[in-house]
Amino acid sequence: MQNEKKWYESRTVWGGLVALAAAMAGLAGLQIPGPAQEALTTAILDTATAIGALVAIYGRLAAEKTLR
Repeated sequence: MQNEKKWYESRTVWGGLVALAAAMAGLAGLQIPGPAQEALTTAILDTATAIGALVAIYGRLAAEKTLR
């Protein structure tokens, strides 16, 4: 596979985790409708992307060596 990505960059993984959480919530008596699951997956993925960008920026600013 040439187009590799980290597990947390995968919409499929996040969708599966959200579906699992929704199923567990359903067992506890809380119902999460399908469109809300999709919105939650998108929000989690967007948040992970933003955190990754902030960590990259911080890493560059905290680096001890300069770029050429």
